[in-house]
Amino acid sequence: MDSLTGTCGSSKLPDMSLYPNLEDSPQWFFHIHLMFLYFESCSCSVYLPDNIFPVQRVEQLEFTSQHLYASMQTEIVKIHEYASKIELYEKQLQNITLTVRTMEVTNIFYTELDFDLLKVEITELESLVAELKKTVNGSSVLIDRIFLEIENISIAVTLLEKFDKNNILEIRREIAALRIKLKKCEEDRSQTTNNSTNPTIEYGSCNHGELQNVNKPVVIQLNWRGFSYKYGTWGKDPSPLSEDKELYWVAPLATNARYLDAVRLHKSYDDLLLQRNFQTFTVYRGTGSGAVVYKNSMYYNCYDSADMCKLNVSSKSIVVRKTLMRATYNNRFSYSGVDWQDLDFEVDENGLWVIYSTEESSGDIVISKLNETSLDVENTWTTNLFKPAVSNAFIACGILYAVRPISTRKEEIFYTFNTKTNKEGKVSIIIDKILEKIQSLTYNPSEHKLYVYNDGYLVTYDMTFSPFA
Repeated sequence: MDSLTGTCGSSKLPDMSLYPNLEDSPQWFFHIHLMFLYFESCSCSVYLPDNIFPVQRVEQLEFTSQHLYASMQTEIVKIHEYASKIELYEKQLQNITLTVRTMEVTNIFYTELDFDLLKVEITELESLVAELKKTVNGSSVLIDRIFLEIENISIAVTLLEKFDKNNILEIRREIAALRIKLKKCEEDRSQTTNNSTNPTIEYGSCNHGELQNVNKPVVIQLNWRGFSYKYGTWGKDPSPLSEDKELYWVAPLATNARYLDAVRLHKSYDDLLLQRNFQTFTVYRGTGSGAVVYKNSMYYNCYDSADMCKLNVSSKSIVVRKTLMRATYNNRFSYSGVDWQDLDFEVDENGLWVIYSTEESSGDIVISKLNETSLDVENTWTTNLFKPAVSNAFIACGILYAVRPISTRKEEIFYTFNTKTNKEGKVSIIIDKILEKIQSLTYNPSEHKLYVYNDGYLVTYDMTFSPFA
């Protein structure tokens, strides 16, 4: 309204100029009710709007603000805790990553305990990060990345265990399974023997017939020098000294397949598997993979000669050196596919032997029985089998068994020569190979096993002899 001055009836209206703020505001409406004498009146109404100051809303906003501040402080504390935990996890991840990389690029031998410890650490990290992810609302790129890295390391450790270069873990499991099978086989054989009139076959004696079968190969591990050392020999001393219950020896040749320059000894099968508690020493000027260890002495072909060397493995010194008369050397008549094995020493139930050739025999195999103390030749037999025509040979109970390849995965024992009867024979006993070439065969009479060096791998075969009729 423009103005509220004037009179109502005979009475005079109040002067609204005294209230300028009310009159100038378009949001105000007046209704004033005046009562005058003589029943004369004038009225004016005032209407106020609803949007008065929101006190309750302000109070509610203040409460919400305080609650949000408290929540924010709690989350800040959590973030500091998570930051310290993540820093710890990252350090642990770096340690595990370094360990895994070391295992990948080195030739160090690792036991099952090493893998188990790694798996425990990885499992702990997985559980901790999983717990951390649960406490964080929403997604966290950093935590997801850490969790992914842990999973990748876990996969890497599993692959390392699966493809362990030294086959330790896999071989130990296989050994456990083979021991169960062997126990069952022995029980069955014992039952069969009890039901038979034939005498029991005893290890280390010759109260049995000729070789009847060679069982499936058991891969022990790669030789201690690595993949490049494909030539060599190994075995177990059938008659170690009293203080050594067991004596395993592994002698990889140098990479030229000629020099016999080092041998490693283990005093137990477990030590051999785990590559621990070993002795490694240098062999003085040896050649070829025809060496053998017998009664704590190593017998081998002395370098660039027809000499036989006897080395005491305790003192690491040569105690006897003697020339094998008329024997050829320097790769004149070695085995087929195996160079420099001119003199092949073997041990059976009767003692020490040597397999070789002479110019007089035109390369046919000659067998000599040796005195292990003096290396004197006690007796000699000449066969009609050309030595370069066979891949290898061994002697058991005075019988020479010659081997030839029939494929890249199989060899055949095809020829025998009995030194007791001077008679030759033909047989057909299959030997399954792991790899193509067999570099040495070493018979152990104390357990009827054949120790084979197969392209750098150490392999054993159980042998079965027929009982006397």
